[in-house]
Order: sequence, then structure tokens, then C-alpha cells
Amino acid sequence: MERSAAMPRRSITLLGATGSIGANTLDVVRGNRESCRVFALTAHRDAERLAQLCAEFRPEYAVIADSRSLPQLEESLRKHRSRTRAVAGEEALIEAVSDAACDTVVAGIAGAAGLPATLAAARAGKRLLLANKEALVAAGGFFMQIARDNGAQLLPIDSEHNAVFQCLAQPHAALHDVEKIVLTASGGPFLKLPLDQLDAVTPRQACTHPNWKMGRKISVDSATMMNKGLEVIEARWLFDLDAARIEVWIHPQSIVHGLVQWKDGSTLAQMAQPDMRVPIANALAWPARAASGAAMLDLPQSAALEFREVERARFPCLALAYDALGMGAAAAAVLNAANEEAVGAFLDGKIAFTDIVRVNEQTLSALGAATAATLDDVLDAGERARQHAAGLTARLAG
Repeated sequence: MERSAAMPRRSITLLGATGSIGANTLDVVRGNRESCRVFALTAHRDAERLAQLCAEFRPEYAVIADSRSLPQLEESLRKHRSRTRAVAGEEALIEAVSDAACDTVVAGIAGAAGLPATLAAARAGKRLLLANKEALVAAGGFFMQIARDNGAQLLPIDSEHNAVFQCLAQPHAALHDVEKIVLTASGGPFLKLPLDQLDAVTPRQACTHPNWKMGRKISVDSATMMNKGLEVIEARWLFDLDAARIEVWIHPQSIVHGLVQWKDGSTLAQMAQPDMRVPIANALAWPARAASGAAMLDLPQSAALEFREVERARFPCLALAYDALGMGAAAAAVLNAANEEAVGAFLDGKIAFTDIVRVNEQTLSALGAATAATLDDVLDAGERARQHAAGLTARLAG
């Protein structure tokens, strides 16, 4: 066996440094300081935490998206005796990912807020570690074309997509030899809850994931399985496969993260602890390998691994994603925007958990047939969907 290659040096702009993806990325960087240099760190408005991270990692730039927080960031940097330069606003985010001194961008900003900077990184031809779903869900075809035209290298860091990526990256592998890919899902916190009790679940219960430590929005998406639906849409674009060759299986242990089944009857699976540092380290080092800090699997001591089909009555949001792939070019953006509004209303205590799918379904039905010839058309459709869903949540709240 050949000796593995050393991890190349990376100069990293981290979008969303104070979120869960940011925290896991920086933990991987701590274990690979000889190879990883942080060029810029960004946050939405948590100026104090951003300044603390700047004191530790010494980036050239600290970018605060909310310009009103710039004075606080400057004061916090002085307090922590950091020489990092503070800048603010969307244009500063775009400059941070486009700068020639940065070769790698980790897109960890959740929601539509992260889309402009992620697109800018693709236009700049960067090595792009993609956790932001919106780039592919809302604008998949356009985004992939931008990446191809500019030589950007896309590496997924969602655990499921990274797993499939690793399984596909075999010598002489070809997509026409793939029978199907499988994304696994834990089933979230309500996998065994009686269906008639779902209406009464609380935001706190929905945010208590059995296997993963995640932000509130993605935790709710896991509970509804909308996250898996969005991942199906992402996979369609990332791997250039039609929806019929993308499946979802329930796997409560979250040990097998993705599988590829080949026409010769072989199935390859990627397995690891449910730890986001594993896919992040894989993507940072690819095609080399780097330490992630995650514990190794001890399969003899592990519980039995279970797999089952998705119960559609329990997780109707998943079917909506497949519906969107068969509708107009803007349908996925419509579904994603509606879901953001619905989840936000649920987390604010305005609507019931089971209202989320109602808002998503009604918005997709009303606006999902919209055509889109340009990226701006897609973004406009998403904004119309957001307004439509907001009206629906207001009526449900009333």
C-alpha cells in the first residue's frame, strides 16, 4: 500500500464561524495547524464570540454580516488584543471569499443568508466545502454551472453527501454503473412517537436530536425529515443523478451515513461516528486524509445496525422534495423558502409542529410550477414563496 499523501496547506475563509459547522471546522483546524491557516472568520452578529475566535486563530479579517454590530466587534477585538481587521456587510463577506489569499471556503451559514457569499466563492473558483443547502436546493442547476465555468471544486460536508462522495470516488467508477445512492436518516426525536401526538410536540422536544448536536432550525428539519428532502435535492445536483436513483433509508444509529449500490450487485457504505468533524476533515484534506479528532468506530462493541424504509405518514415532508424535483425550475426554491418560514413560526411558538408540512405543501402547490430562466428568477420565486408562507403561518397562528 502506498504511503498516504500529506494534507496540502489550506488558507480558509469560514462562513458562519460561530455556528455548529464553524465550531466543528475550527476544531479540525486546531488538530491540523501545520496545514490549515485561517484567512477570514465571519459571523452574523455575535461580535464577542467572533472576537474570541480571532484572538485564537489570528485571521486577517473578521466579517460581521450585521453592520450594526461592527462597533461592538471592533471594541471586542481591542479587548482581546487582536490585530484582526474588522469589516461588515454582505460586500465584505463576498470580498472575504473572493480574495486571492484564500483558496478554501467553508460555507457554513445556514439559510438564504449564506447564498450570495457561497455563489461568490464558486465564481471565484475556490475549493468550496459546502454545508449551506440553499446553493444547491434553491439554485442547483445555476450553481453547478457557475462552479463548472469557474473551475470551483465542490466538496460536500453534510455527512450523507460526503459519505456518497467517498463511495463514488473509486478508481474507474462511472455514474452509469450506479444503480442508486442511499442517504441515511436517523428518524429524529419522534421516530417512535404515536402519530396522534405529533401535533402537541414542543420546539424544545423537536430540537433534542438523539444523535447529533445541531442548530435549532436543522434540528426541526431533522424531526420533520425536511432536511432529508432537501438533501435529496442537493444530491440530484451534486452527483448528477435523477430522483429515481436517490433513496432514503431510516438508520437510527447514524453510523452508516451513505451508500452506493452498483449495477454488479455491490454496495459500498461509508461508516463513522456521528461527528461532523469527520466529513469536514475529509473535505479539507481530500484527496489526502487528516485527523478529525473523532473517535474511531468500535463495531464489536456497537449496537446492531438497523435499516428500514421511511414511514411516509410520519414524514410527509420528504415526499414534497421529490414532488418539487418533478415541478418547475423554481419549485425547490419555493419549498425551501416556505420551510424556513414555517420552521421559524414553529420555533417562535406560533404554529404547531404538524402545521409545518401544511405550510410547505400549500405553498409548493400554489407557487411550485413557476418557471425560471435565470438565477434572479429563482431567487424572486423564493421570496414570493416566503411571503406566501408567512401569510399562511399568520392565519394558522390566528
